[in-house]
Amino acid sequence: MKELKPTDREYLLSKIRDVKDFPKPGIVFKDITTLLNDREAFSFLMDHLEQRYREYDLDFIAGIDSRGFIFGSALSDRLGVGFVPIRKAGKLPYTTIAEKYALEYGFDEVEIHIDAFRGKEDAKVLLIDDLIATGGTAVAAANLINKAGAKCVEACMVLNLTFLEGREKLEKITPLYSVLDIS
Repeated sequence: MKELKPTDREYLLSKIRDVKDFPKPGIVFKDITTLLNDREAFSFLMDHLEQRYREYDLDFIAGIDSRGFIFGSALSDRLGVGFVPIRKAGKLPYTTIAEKYALEYGFDEVEIHIDAFRGKEDAKVLLIDDLIATGGTAVAAANLINKAGAKCVEACMVLNLTFLEGREKLEKITPLYSVLDIS
């Protein structure tokens, strides 16, 4: 089950709630909390991801703050590999390296511990998060993994908002697997 069948995609999509006009008018927010609190749907998604990534021989999974922590830690446990958090600036307690990325008005920054991959040269890392939109955070996170001496072998996003074209930016750095594409 490396790729989901259309009926499986529809099943998972049916478990995600649309919230209109959040966080501002005109936006339809994809609320994954309804997928997370559905034991069967969450288990189905994690079974799929486990089967997909079992043969990748990963060393670590890196999750983007904060929802990437949910999927990443669950998957790292299933695959028996370490989990590495990628957080907003100032949230990690030890020495970090950082990567800035552009926002519509200004910049933001994500960080990773300098020893996140425990000195393992060319560690194979999967980057995971709940969603890719414009791609800024995901691109910065993939760059951080590579700057830390590891290799981001793929990024996995539960949702890809195709109309925002983040996929195109991220795929210049690493392949992307999106479970669900939203147009």
